[in-house]
Formats: sequence, structure tokens, C-alpha cells
Amino acid sequence: MPNLPCACANLRRAARAVTKMYNHELRSSELEFTQFTLLMTLDIAGEITQKTLGRLLAMDSTTLTRTLSVLVERGWISSNPGEDRREKLLNLTPAGRRKFQQTQPQWERAQKKLQARIGEKTWHQMGQMLTSIAAAAEGD
Repeated sequence: MPNLPCACANLRRAARAVTKMYNHELRSSELEFTQFTLLMTLDIAGEITQKTLGRLLAMDSTTLTRTLSVLVERGWISSNPGEDRREKLLNLTPAGRRKFQQTQPQWERAQKKLQARIGEKTWHQMGQMLTSIAAAAEGD
């Protein structure tokens, strides 16, 4: 696969390929990887505002709202008004926590598959590098 002259193009291509692989592993769970990521983040963060969640995941509000709406409809996430009526507080529901826990084995299979394909050293470097890249890009 050629190295493209654009960092963004290379990152987006890698993200699409990895997402496709994770979605393949999650196919029996009724979740796409983007939805699983939201459940995972809420499991870690607890109650959080939609704005903070979007910032944490570097997601635009339209995409986040669209993805959250499916999870709210399924009863996996609750959305309640915050102190400011424009603010939404998000929580993982008990059903959402169960769904997250039920889906973890498929996610772990995807993690292990990618880790085996790229090797332990690259795996750790990738995590550090992508975190640095995201922070640098957000630094505008």
C-alpha cells in the first residue's frame, strides 16, 4: 500500500480499514464500532455532558447526536437535561452496561487480531503516536 503524501489521507485510510475490521468482529452484536466506542467511553467516564463527550472523542456535534440517538432509542444511553437547558447529560443505562459487557469479547477479538498483525512494539507506538497526533491537531 503506498504512503500517500497527505497525513490526513493516510490517517483516514487507516481509520476506515481498522473500523471495517472492528465492525466485522462486532457484526453479531447489533453495534457498529462508533456506537461501541460511545458505550465504552460512558462506561469509563460515567455521567458526562454531550459537549464534553464530543470533545473527548473529537466528534462533531451532528455526528455525535445522530449516533447517540440510536443508542438512546435502544435504551442503552439516557439523555437528561443538565443545569443549563441547552446541556444534555449522558449516562450508560443498566441495559447499556449489559450490552457493553456482552460486546466486549468481540471487541477484544478485534484488538488481539490487530495487535497480532502489527506486533507488540508497533501496537504501543501506535497508541502513543495517535494520542499525540490528536492532541496536536486539536491545539489550534
